[in-house]
Amino acid sequence: MAENSNRGRKRKATSDEVNSTDSNVPNKIRKIRETLYKPAYFSTSDEAEKEKTEYDFTPITIEQARAGNVTRPVRVYADGIFDMFHAGHARALMQAKNVFPNVYLLVGVCSDALTHRLKGNTVMNEWERYEAVRHCRYVDEVIAEAPWTITPDYLEKHKIDFVAHDDLPYCSKDSDDIYKDIKAAGKFVATQRTEGISTSDLIARIVKDYDKYVRRNLRRGYSAKDLNVGFINEKKFMFQDRYDKVKEKVKSVESKSKELVSKFEDKGIELFQRWDERSREFIGSFLDLFGREGTLNQMWQGGKDKIKQVVSPTSSPPSSPPLSRSSSLGAMATPNRWYDDDDDEEEASSSPFNNLSK
Repeated sequence: MAENSNRGRKRKATSDEVNSTDSNVPNKIRKIRETLYKPAYFSTSDEAEKEKTEYDFTPITIEQARAGNVTRPVRVYADGIFDMFHAGHARALMQAKNVFPNVYLLVGVCSDALTHRLKGNTVMNEWERYEAVRHCRYVDEVIAEAPWTITPDYLEKHKIDFVAHDDLPYCSKDSDDIYKDIKAAGKFVATQRTEGISTSDLIARIVKDYDKYVRRNLRRGYSAKDLNVGFINEKKFMFQDRYDKVKEKVKSVESKSKELVSKFEDKGIELFQRWDERSREFIGSFLDLFGREGTLNQMWQGGKDKIKQVVSPTSSPPSSPPLSRSSSLGAMATPNRWYDDDDDEEEASSSPFNNLSK
């Protein structure tokens, strides 16, 4: 029972087993893990020598390498100056690393002496260029002081299977293409250049804006002597720097003013639209109140009619009989007596004046 109960428990590893953990990990996986926190080896290091003695470097064809029908990493070599290491360099090395399924990438970097003699001055010195390449994640090994032209002995010394470079002819003093023999031997694999970026392009950008970069470094604390700038040019750059600051302030004020004016214009348009809407409502209300058919006018006309009725009452109806002259005279003589027609006739017949008329 005790034996069976111990089967499910994990045995604690001994110190010897812990120390030998890396030796049990496959070589390829161990190298991938190391590239995450270590730079590439130099070709003179013990690790690089061990890599060369670990495998049988029987020559292989490019078809075998592409098909992956090899039992070891394919050793691909890329060389260059790598001055001012940039994205174009990194992309070329990435292509070389992925040209076959399993690649061990060696990169040769030319020395200052050779480069200055055959190509020209560099911005970075050779140590800076070596370190820049070593810290590119695609690189497994760096060969310092690489030759300008690759020879068969050089390929044999470093166990190089193929050489990777862009396919354009690379001329030198003694050859129209230094990779011509490598291509003829079937050991050349082509990569693609990244258009629009190169060390020469970067230097051209700096030269084009020379004044800008000098003034930039003067502002950052470099002296005129550090930048190889004379006294007059130093004062000129300082004046230009002050002038640009004033110009920037003017531009800032101008842009803010334009922004403010734009805000006022937008606000003015909005207020005008609101005023237009409100004015229409106001005019309509005004006409409803003061217009010809408006409420106030109707009230005024009604008031006038009522005033007329009070001041000037209506006359007697037209059907009432008019008063005669005699009756009016009688009415004047006897104001308190009312007469009718019969009384008039009786009075007329008894009048003494009737005989005179007869």
